[in-house]
Amino acid sequence: MKSGIMSLIFALYLAVMVVTANSDSNYYGTTKPVHPKEEKVTRLRFYLHDILSGRNPSAVRIAHANLTGGADSAVGFGSLFAMDDPLTVGPGKDSKEIGNGRGMYVSASKDIRKFTIVMYADLAFTAGKFNGSSISVFSRNPVAEEAGEREIGIVGGRGKFRMARGFVKIKTHQIDMKTGDAVLRYDATVYHY
Repeated sequence: MKSGIMSLIFALYLAVMVVTANSDSNYYGTTKPVHPKEEKVTRLRFYLHDILSGRNPSAVRIAHANLTGGADSAVGFGSLFAMDDPLTVGPGKDSKEIGNGRGMYVSASKDIRKFTIVMYADLAFTAGKFNGSSISVFSRNPVAEEAGEREIGIVGGRGKFRMARGFVKIKTHQIDMKTGDAVLRYDATVYHY
């Protein structure tokens, strides 16, 4: 009888352990098929003002390589910049501001004639239809290819652009190679749900 009770207690103990083990195994949850909404495409045109000079720059060098002459050049190889660039409707400095581009970029080419940056930026909209939304870019940006447009990749977004993908065609509207100041036209093609 004693062994029968012990066997019953042991069997209940094992049953509790199995149930507990099964409930703990759901840590990762369940995966359900999603019926995606219809994908949308949004095309945006705006201007980014990257100002390195003056009393109130929108981008500042936060590091540079000592071996590459980085301190002697506005955009020397190996220089790392933090940016908080205004986004505007038009190219003029008094054009209506619709957002900001915040992030970082590094000068990634030794030859200034092939000047290229690698950038990460969150392009956030603070006015208009897309207020509170942003697109994120992370890409190589071959700045010296001024003759035509260059392209950077959209890797994500927030708000109305959550899970975005796509590309931005960039055209230099104006650049001062002495100061590094630039106004860039951004034509974004954003795929999102």
